[in-house]
Amino acid sequence: MRVAGMITEYNPLHPGHLRLVETIRQRLGTDAAVICCMSGDFVQRGDLAVVRRQARAKAAVMSGVDLVLELPLPQAVSSAEGFAEGGVGLLLATGLVDTLVFGSERGDTAALQQVAAVLLCENFPAALRRELAAGISYPAARQRAVSRLAGAALADVLSRPNDLLGVEYCKSLLRRASAVRPLAVRREGTPHGLRQSTNAALPSSTAIRDLLRRGERTAALSRMAPAMRECYLQEEYAGRAPMFYEAVERAILYRLRAMSREEFAAFDEGREGLSNRLYEASRDTVSVRETLERAKTKRYPMSRLRRMLLWAALGLTQRERAFRPAYLRPLAMSATGRKLLARMRTRAALPVLTKAGDVDRLGPDAGALLRLEARAADLYALACPATAAATGGAVWKEPPWIADAASFGKDVP
Repeated sequence: MRVAGMITEYNPLHPGHLRLVETIRQRLGTDAAVICCMSGDFVQRGDLAVVRRQARAKAAVMSGVDLVLELPLPQAVSSAEGFAEGGVGLLLATGLVDTLVFGSERGDTAALQQVAAVLLCENFPAALRRELAAGISYPAARQRAVSRLAGAALADVLSRPNDLLGVEYCKSLLRRASAVRPLAVRREGTPHGLRQSTNAALPSSTAIRDLLRRGERTAALSRMAPAMRECYLQEEYAGRAPMFYEAVERAILYRLRAMSREEFAAFDEGREGLSNRLYEASRDTVSVRETLERAKTKRYPMSRLRRMLLWAALGLTQRERAFRPAYLRPLAMSATGRKLLARMRTRAALPVLTKAGDVDRLGPDAGALLRLEARAADLYALACPATAAATGGAVWKEPPWIADAASFGKDVP
């Protein structure tokens, strides 16, 4: 049996995601198993997931995924490179995955591998430094450096977000000399990140989240995958959806204003003055959006500022951001997923953690990582629309969701 791995957020899961799962079984065989490594309650652009991890994982399994593993927080809220490195490392650690599958605007696996090889070649660092010296942003400098080394046509791959992530996945596999094969599947429908859906049948997650934010609930629900819609409605009924940054921004602003300039500096990876801009902006503004807009410059993308702000709000220290995956934590699984999990217990490079209370048996690194996850989840819970649902401790209480025949198509309250 072939085993495909995917690195996902499913924020929320939509028909385009379903097509990717269908394509895997068309390409690898109808009996191919699918393992997802999925972000938890916070996502790569420094934002809250619109629905909590357990609901998104359950929807994924109800939609054809066999096993959902949690991507640890430090990697989930990292740069594209850190996100990809963490996800690839986790999937390889299962000892089962033979193909890494991902959506891509271009859908050209060979081109993505070529760009990845350029980024790893010995001439690239010097070429990048020359471009950065001109004062342009890192993404622009990277693309210009690749253009100089390999031509503008190939460098254009770096201008599209899913292609860029695909390059990072390929780079991670190349760096590890892994035998796992990458497989880029051409993305269809509304482009990733586009706020106005250009294709109602294949919308982007961004477009769906924006509909929810504007209160256009019916339109948003109609664009979700069926299982995601069902799980979302269950979460909404329980007072746990939708989850938005604005619901916890007063708590975040309190945290930011309580920090000293020196404490802010600990979250500035490049020591480039961004921490000073955020420090000043947090004292002169009354919303997270205003803080980010005040601190932004042309050189740095908003996503980087959002991540810095989120790190500060979570108290995610430099040491904690360097935590590596210490276990494989399943969030949801099908019957096939249970068999995969049993195989992982003997073949995986990391221990499998199905019961949070057992984490200390895995060593201090595993305990420190799960306590970090629990701390972040407790802040996330404060975004629940219903105050009674905003209780903490979810990380310690909820076991993985396991599908059975009765789990599918149940009525929603």
